[in-house]
Amino acid sequence: MATGGSNKAVIAALLANTGIALTKFIAFLLTGFSSMLAESIHSLADSSNQALLLIGGKRSEREATEEHPFGYGRERYIYAFIVSIVLFSVGGVFALYEAYHKFHEIHAGHGDDLFDSRWRYVPLFVLGIAIVLEGLSFRTAIIEGNKVRGKQGWWSYIRRAKSPELPVILLEDFAALVGLAVAFAAVSLALMTSNAYFDVGGTAIIGALLVVVAIILSIEVKSLLIGESATRESIAKIRSAIESTTGVTQIIHLKTLHIGPEELLVAAKIGVEATTSAAEVAAVIDAAERNLRAADPMAQQVFLEPDVFRADYVPDERPEAPAAPSH
Repeated sequence: MATGGSNKAVIAALLANTGIALTKFIAFLLTGFSSMLAESIHSLADSSNQALLLIGGKRSEREATEEHPFGYGRERYIYAFIVSIVLFSVGGVFALYEAYHKFHEIHAGHGDDLFDSRWRYVPLFVLGIAIVLEGLSFRTAIIEGNKVRGKQGWWSYIRRAKSPELPVILLEDFAALVGLAVAFAAVSLALMTSNAYFDVGGTAIIGALLVVVAIILSIEVKSLLIGESATRESIAKIRSAIESTTGVTQIIHLKTLHIGPEELLVAAKIGVEATTSAAEVAAVIDAAERNLRAADPMAQQVFLEPDVFRADYVPDERPEAPAAPSH
């Protein structure tokens, strides 16, 4: 997937969350609602995360070096994993701590001042605007996601996508919208009942939501960091391209690895006839490589090893079947 659509969604989310974080924090200063503080920190964490995704995307474009011969494509995965850590710590854990702190503050008899402020209804206005802005950001992410997910469902796309940016934005924006709805309900109930414990409950729910999303995100990105094979569709194309090459008797074994969201390493041992000369073997390998690259342009690092297939041959590793990704 090209990064253009991803960057568009990331920038839209960054602009929305920066403005939202500022207005939420002002509302917290005016009223003291802990739900507003949790939401402002949530938006601040999201803004930082989007900046990290943009940095990771930029750094991944650097040319390969002698020290890093396969390039820097995986930097996008590194920064996406950092995003999950920020979301967990700065967003989720902070909100849970704030709920704990506010609970004890109210229990000690210091919660009534929430309802004495003349600004007490400001949070509802701010949250309403935030819901609209987050909805627009989420809509942009959905539009860009629809361009690349094909017939996959949304959950399947998030789990199988090799580019981390759009799945991260989709998860963040979804969590943000749910968190905003929770905060709106919590503040509304607190104002209607003059019971500050609703505010505490809303803050705790927001924190728990962010922790869950951060854990899901970290699990998905971890799989990319470890190294995933090509998609089932890509493997099928690669196999077909190699097997259709004149002079190739069969694929003895095949391995693929994403060294970046749009970069594949392909290593294969291919069978040739025992009577084939060295010059003919070289021509077969060149033709197979051309066919392979034409079938899947992401195959930028290709290593083909010729061999004569034997019935008793046992490869070092099991052949890679065109199966679905593990994560």
